[in-house]
Amino acid sequence: MPAMISLTDNAVDRINALMGKRDEPAAGLRIGVRTAGCSGLSYTLEYADAPEEFDEVVEEKGVKVFIDPKATMFIVGTEMDFVEEKLQSGFVFVNPGIRHVRDNFSL
Repeated sequence: MPAMISLTDNAVDRINALMGKRDEPAAGLRIGVRTAGCSGLSYTLEYADAPEEFDEVVEEKGVKVFIDPKATMFIVGTEMDFVEEKLQSGFVFVNPGIRHVRDNFSL
C-alpha cells in the first residue's frame, strides 16, 4: 500500500513558516476535502490544535499532518508540495489517481 501522503521539502518549509506565524501553538495542519462545484473536490487546510477522532496522523520531516477520515481515500499516495511562482503561490497536491490540484491557502 502506498504511503498516505508524502511532503516535499518545500511543503515542510511552508508548513513550518505557517506554524511560526500563528499566535498560538498548533499541533499541525489538518487536510480535508470539500465539494467544489462541477469540478469535484478540493483540498482544505486548517490549523489543528490536536487530532480529531479517527484522523490519520502523518509525521514527516518534523511536521505533523492530520488527515480527516473523509479525505483519506482521496489522499492515499499523494505528494504535497508548495510552489511559488511570479503571480501565485500555493500548496499543490499531486495524486496519480486524481487530477492535479492547486489551492492557495491563507491560514
